[in-house]
Parts: sequence; structure tokens; C-alpha cells
Amino acid sequence: QVQLVESGGGLVQAGGSLRLSCAASGGTFSGYTVGWFRQAPGKEREFVAAIISNGDKTSYSDSVKGRFTMARDSAKNTVYLQMNSLKPEDTALYYCATGPSGRGYPYWGQGTQVTVSS
Repeated sequence: QVQLVESGGGLVQAGGSLRLSCAASGGTFSGYTVGWFRQAPGKEREFVAAIISNGDKTSYSDSVKGRFTMARDSAKNTVYLQMNSLKPEDTALYYCATGPSGRGYPYWGQGTQVTVSS
């Protein structure tokens, strides 16, 4: 069973950058879609970005498009979310999730907190 561990969260000022990492163990991302989601206090979890199958395609929510970039390092079995020009509204618990492409996200990490101060 795939296990995911996120890292890289922290406190940053508005306009700053962070890079989140999601490392997989017990399996690989090969053939899987990997997504990032976030949940702010009092709000529902929302989609942030995804990288599909072997990394040829990426998808982003409108709220992060142009500021966030997702990448995959297959050799390290890790995916990254580079977050630039951060805004206070990006503050949330960020989760990594994965699953066979087209079959949703059955595997989730525990999350990493991102806090952006104004």
C-alpha cells in the first residue's frame, strides 16, 4: 500500500515562496495521478494541482495558476509543489494524494501546514 509523507510547509510572508514535497513509500507513482489539495479552517478541502500519470500533463486550480508549479522526480519517488507569490488566502493544510490515473485518490498523506502572513 502506498504511503505518502508531505514536508516543506511553514510560515512565510506574503509574496514569498515555499516548496512542498510528497514522498511515496511502499509503492511508486508510476502510472498514478498525484494531486495536491488544501483545506483552510472552516472551509472544505479544495483541489490545488495534479500531475497526471507519467508527468506529461499538469492541472491547476484557477486560484493558483501561474503561481504554483508541480513537478515529479521519478528517481526519488517524490513530487513537488513549488509555490511562489504566496498570499494570505493560500494559508491551509496541504495534502498530497495519489491513485491509479482515472480512479480518484485512495491514498492520502497527513498534510503539511502552510501559513502566509500579511
